[in-house]
Amino acid sequence: QVQLVESGGGLVQAGGSLRLSCAGSGRTFSGYDMGWFRQAPGKEREFVAAISWSGADTYYTDSVKGRFTISRDYDKNTVYLQMNNLKPEDTAVYYCAADGSRLGIATMKSRNMDYWGTGTLVTVSS
Repeated sequence: QVQLVESGGGLVQAGGSLRLSCAGSGRTFSGYDMGWFRQAPGKEREFVAAISWSGADTYYTDSVKGRFTISRDYDKNTVYLQMNNLKPEDTAVYYCAADGSRLGIATMKSRNMDYWGTGTLVTVSS
């Protein structure tokens, strides 16, 4: 069974940091572009960040540039999202996802992903 499992969410004060992890199992995701998305209460899911299958390229939505960093560990089949200087508007359920099309990470926000995790909740208090 192929799974993506997120962890690392929690409650943090504004200005604080969290590191989310997304562990893959059931197959290797080394050939997949990986992304992080989030869904805030009452809002649609939105793209946050992506990393290419090679690890050479990353892409971020404007609101998190300079604060969030996406990375991956091929040995652990895991993708990370380091989130610094968190703001209340970052509060959401964060999901990781995998895309095997290799169509380019800049367009990931408008593509269907092959696999999704079940999400981890991040709450940022003011």
